[in-house]
Amino acid sequence: MKYAIVGTGGRHAMFRTAITGPHAAGNDLVGLCDVNPTRLALSAGKVPHQGGNGIATYEAAEFSRMLAEQQPDTVIVTTPDYLHHEYIVRALRDGRDVMTEKPMTVDLGKLKEILDAQAQSGRKLTVTFNYRYTPARTQLKDMLMSGIIGDITAVDFRWYLDRVHGADYFRRWHRYKEKSGGLLVHKSTHHFDLMNWWVDSTPQTVSANGKRQFYTPQMAKELGLENHGERCQGCPVFERCDYRLDIAADPALRELYLDAEDDDGYLRDKCVFADDITIEDTMQVQVRYANDVFLNYTLCAYSPWEGLEIKFHGTKGELTHKHIEVHGVFGGQRDKSQHENMTTTLHLAGERPRNIDVWQGEGDHGGADPVMLGYLFNPAGMEPDRYNRASSHKEGAWSILTGIAANAAMARGETIHVDALLAEAGITLARE
Repeated sequence: MKYAIVGTGGRHAMFRTAITGPHAAGNDLVGLCDVNPTRLALSAGKVPHQGGNGIATYEAAEFSRMLAEQQPDTVIVTTPDYLHHEYIVRALRDGRDVMTEKPMTVDLGKLKEILDAQAQSGRKLTVTFNYRYTPARTQLKDMLMSGIIGDITAVDFRWYLDRVHGADYFRRWHRYKEKSGGLLVHKSTHHFDLMNWWVDSTPQTVSANGKRQFYTPQMAKELGLENHGERCQGCPVFERCDYRLDIAADPALRELYLDAEDDDGYLRDKCVFADDITIEDTMQVQVRYANDVFLNYTLCAYSPWEGLEIKFHGTKGELTHKHIEVHGVFGGQRDKSQHENMTTTLHLAGERPRNIDVWQGEGDHGGADPVMLGYLFNPAGMEPDRYNRASSHKEGAWSILTGIAANAAMARGETIHVDALLAEAGITLARE
């Protein structure tokens, strides 16, 4: 299989490395494409030597030429979220299969373009939801499939981002809702996809509240940082700001962003307290699914720790899971949790609660990435997937619809009926 990648920022490296490394047998990376020539050259330099003139590289304006010259079977899209639709649609209409980072896109107009192009082309579109492949999340699916807690009736799901990871969304392009869809689309798409998969249903009605409570000019004033600059580099309050990012001191960030600034003007270290930020940092969402399961969901982007807590309520009992990814941030350093950081508890009616041994894995994202990459690039070498973890354009669409509906609910101050929202946009999407 021949692959080409468009978008050579931080998210593409996992795919590039998989194709040219562990899954090189039977696969070829034939082209790289990006708007930024420095990042493009940096990525090309990390591709193992293939002979000749090396990997073919193309500027963003040359995307169509890359397709014509390299004839990839599949195009991998890892551009910023708001540009996903452009390359997905063009690749599909050119007769290529597509693999895209989540979220598939950020709003209903772009979603319609993608779904129309897929229907007209008949090509395959895969959305890479690695959380489905984390052993601990797969174990929850396994237990729910077994019916051990009976029929699922409701779910409480809380996700916490600490003040390093959470803050980072407010200094990058993600801070503008038109580019990321806000955290309820960009980040929570992972979580809402897990919910759709775990409860085997799709969202029917959505209500939500959200606000930017912490990453604000007012908070900067409270912290004595009101005289901050536009970015961390050269900021007059840099030394006393706990939220600073020193990209010059981080070799990976320096070569990927600081050294590439002159090409396109993109600043990776903008101030998290700027007044032009348009995304929320505190969000709560209530969802009713088509199969009558209820969800209460919370996302906080300035928590003192990082991880998740989830409780499934069932007719026979409860299933609870907690994952502490980071214990906290102390003196600017993240205390990452490596061992005994996950607990799963089963509490059936009439019985004492019992702890369940949590499935473990090795590799990035809790062991998820190696498993997912195996299914993506070496499916013949993998066991049949009894958990149906693969995600197409349909799963990609349903995963973002909860967040898009939540954004609409916050803007309109009302409960959103997802079918009506889709009808407004002229989108037909089957519930399966």
